Amino acid sequence: MERLLLWIGRLGGIAGIVLMAIAVVARLQGRFMVGDYQVGTMLIVGIAGLVVGCFGYAAAVAERPR
Repeated sequence: MERLLLWIGRLGGIAGIVLMAIAVVARLQGRFMVGDYQVGTMLIVGIAGLVVGCFGYAAAVAERPR
């Protein structure tokens, strides 16, 4: 279970960072839309990915035996 939580944390964090980077670069270029999605929505989804990653790591730490 610990390995699964670690992978959830890693994948969530990586996906969040990628989405946030895309949103920031698009906004710095002056665009409000990327494809059919608003840049603000992409930023919020990226933040949610980072939160999922943090919860995954926290749960993995809590599952470790002492």
